[in-house]
Amino acid sequence: MKKYQPLLFDVDDTLLDFAAAEASALKLLFESQSITLTKEMEAHYKKINYGLWKAFEEGHIERDEVVNTRFSLLFKEYGKNVDGILLENNYRGYLEEGHQLIKGAFELISGLQNHFDLYIVTNGVSKTQDKRLRDSGLHPLFKEIFVSEDTGFQKPMKEFFDYVFARIANFSPEHTLIIGDSLSSDIKGGQLAGLDTCWFNPAGKPNHTEIIPTYEIQNLNELYQILD
Repeated sequence: MKKYQPLLFDVDDTLLDFAAAEASALKLLFESQSITLTKEMEAHYKKINYGLWKAFEEGHIERDEVVNTRFSLLFKEYGKNVDGILLENNYRGYLEEGHQLIKGAFELISGLQNHFDLYIVTNGVSKTQDKRLRDSGLHPLFKEIFVSEDTGFQKPMKEFFDYVFARIANFSPEHTLIIGDSLSSDIKGGQLAGLDTCWFNPAGKPNHTEIIPTYEIQNLNELYQILD
């Protein structure tokens, strides 16, 4: 079995439950605008948000355009003109409080930290990710945290991984494994960077893409079998 060192972990929906944090933050944000958040509104926000982040990942727009326009675009469709930047700042404050762990995440990382060099590789806003990781107790278990906002690039861009690799001592891509939930971000990015990849797919979603991970797991504990 192949020996891996180091291990690169995604954050959202891999170690931290972003869906739960997002749902809570959206509810509070809508309440601040005296609007009751419905399932339809939440789904519509996710559609807008996904489209903007997808355009960002593909290099078509800047990160600031994603975060500063998503709420103005959303509320405009409900007949309400809002300050997108102000609402983004408010939402970010609510989101920072969300540090719910994916089942088994803390136990896994605690068990691995004495045997592997662990690193975080995540897209997102540095301040938000830092606070959520600290509040969850995961932060001190990693040697370093790499966030797209700090690197100037984002997964799946090869430049993001070049930035990370340059800051890991004695780095060897052929012995490095990246673990994440996103085929288009984590797995594709890992492949472009020459890494083995592990797709965390707890819902057992079908893969209709041409992005084929080295491994696929549905439970974080299954990672132990890969790492021997």
